[in-house]
Amino acid sequence: MAQSEKDFTVLELQARWDKIRVANIYDTLDKMGYPNQVLDLGIRPLFPHLHKHLAGKAVTVAGGRDPRTTEEAEADAKSTGSLVALKDLIFPGAVLVIDCGGEPWTGKFGEMTSWNIKQYGAKGIVLDSYIRDSWGLEVIPDYTVCARGTSPIESYRRWRIHRTNEVIALPGTLTSQVRIAPGDWIVAEADGVIVIPQEIAMEALIKAEEIERREQGMRTDLAAGMPFDEAYKKWGRA
Repeated sequence: MAQSEKDFTVLELQARWDKIRVANIYDTLDKMGYPNQVLDLGIRPLFPHLHKHLAGKAVTVAGGRDPRTTEEAEADAKSTGSLVALKDLIFPGAVLVIDCGGEPWTGKFGEMTSWNIKQYGAKGIVLDSYIRDSWGLEVIPDYTVCARGTSPIESYRRWRIHRTNEVIALPGTLTSQVRIAPGDWIVAEADGVIVIPQEIAMEALIKAEEIERREQGMRTDLAAGMPFDEAYKKWGRA
């Protein structure tokens, strides 16, 4: 009987995805007919020397420029207008993915809001713009930030959340946009950020694990001195 995502907890699946290199996931998806799942290569982990890998299930957010006056902003207590309230959407093993709506310069989120969602189980955050507080973000344990960079500019009254847990799209590398639905899997490392659609995620995970197994076998044999041609014949990875 084929394995299903329903047979595992989110954290069990997250731990398995967390062991697989993005390049091996790309090879898997490419062979499955999904070659366009890599986000714009300008979106990548900010601190790859510390936080080497991110894997988790997407919680989606869409935002944009804030058209309200200061008075309107201060009076508006809607949950989708509050970064802090996003904790209600987070679960252990989640990754917050934000379509910033083209607002280019402000720092969305930052150290304290990242601590907030981490305490509710978030493994990291992915956004197609900038974030604040690089010094603070760098030292949050087991939490990976993927962004275009950092900015000191406050987003309040300049940018706001409009929608949550709906289908969004972020800029892609081989295509103009990559579709991201709530529940899709996100995996990231220094090579980039890749999106695995939920409907094919279990099949992709099993196939990617097999690639990872063969590649690790080849790596071990090469380190032990086996000639490359012999290792390649044995494992089939190059």
